[in-house]
Amino acid sequence: MMLANLLSAAQIIPEMKAGERWEAIEEIVNLLVGAGRISAKDKPSVLAALKQREETMSTGIGFGIAIPHASSDCVTEVVAGFGRSKVGLEFDSLDNQPVHFIVLFIVPRDQFQTHLRTLAAIAKFLNDRTVREELGSAASAQDILKVFTNRSARG
Repeated sequence: MMLANLLSAAQIIPEMKAGERWEAIEEIVNLLVGAGRISAKDKPSVLAALKQREETMSTGIGFGIAIPHASSDCVTEVVAGFGRSKVGLEFDSLDNQPVHFIVLFIVPRDQFQTHLRTLAAIAKFLNDRTVREELGSAASAQDILKVFTNRSARG
């Protein structure tokens, strides 16, 4: 799973406005609607699926990372968005630390293995401290995308 293939500059928010997790999730979903990756009519259903998953257990996995995700009948392929918050967001993370990097993704409901592989690839990618440092210092959506592209190329 090449994370760079899931993102475009239009699917990246270099500085989120949100102050907490529910606002952040909605901000990224709004971005994906605006980018034409999710239909506006499907937004409530996608938000409900993400909220249901998030209420099961926070997707704030620690190290300033959150990976909100859900399965939905509203998409036919994996759809992802990335948001960065330099100030950090309250996300009820496992380590109780603020979240700075959010990778949100939605997978077609019938693709369980794809869901697991995507989640594992994102977690592995962001587990690298150097990647997090590069994402933190990137100046624009295009620069953030380059971090994903360059790192994916290296394996």
